[in-house]
Amino acid sequence: MPSSPLPPFIPASVAGDELNRLHNQRVLWLEEIESAVVALRTEYPDGYLVPRHRHNRSQLLYALTGVVLVTTDAGRWMVPPEHAIWLPARVHHAVEMLGTVSMRSIYIAPHARDALPMHLHVVALTDLMRCLIVEAVTSDDDPPPGSREALVISLLLDELRNLPEQPLGLPFPADPRLSALCRRFVEKPSPHATIDEWAAALAMSRRSFTRSFQRETGLSFSLWRQQACLFAALPRLADGEPVTSVALDLGYDSVPAFTTMFKRMLGVSPRFYRSGMLAQRQAPSL
Repeated sequence: MPSSPLPPFIPASVAGDELNRLHNQRVLWLEEIESAVVALRTEYPDGYLVPRHRHNRSQLLYALTGVVLVTTDAGRWMVPPEHAIWLPARVHHAVEMLGTVSMRSIYIAPHARDALPMHLHVVALTDLMRCLIVEAVTSDDDPPPGSREALVISLLLDELRNLPEQPLGLPFPADPRLSALCRRFVEKPSPHATIDEWAAALAMSRRSFTRSFQRETGLSFSLWRQQACLFAALPRLADGEPVTSVALDLGYDSVPAFTTMFKRMLGVSPRFYRSGMLAQRQAPSL
């Protein structure tokens, strides 16, 4: 497929009007290209902000490395490792890079496949889908029917239906002061942070803070705190760190307490998740 106007590697020096111009060109290019499915690779530096935009294609956004913060009119979502976010067509969104991000995006036209999801949500990637995404972005040409590249795209569209939706995206508030508190918490999470501490930091009453936090994030403070702790744990467990050290570093009084939270949020124990991630990384890739 033809090259996108936006280069695969974005230097930190590109910003402001030039960044907006490049991304506007990409949006126009996505609208004009005939391919039903477009797979793109882009490398972003830490702190990079893709400006607010929308396109007439749905997008499966996957950070192969790094973490992304996606902002839409419905809220702000941090996507955990080994997951992706599904952005339906015509949804306004901006994307902020937290750390150096190696992004893989699959843009899918509405006519590419029946019954594409219509709501924004976070999905867990299967091993097969992860490999298909990596393969798809290596194809430079519009694949002819029956070719290996065309079969990869067809299987990718089929596998899209098998991706389990997970209530994991971490919503971020739009209020700058509250957002700053949330960012600091994500950098150093603790299960012992309290509503009273955060309310005092914002010079708010407990009741006002509770209402404001729920309104801004759609979650209670307790649930948001648990999800933030989970996000901090996932990459460390995937790297093979012992469950005990992860639990204690995050401030849990015991491994069983951490395990209870983890199973409630993700449906499996941290030891099961850790062993699964290690097995996945050791398996030969396509």
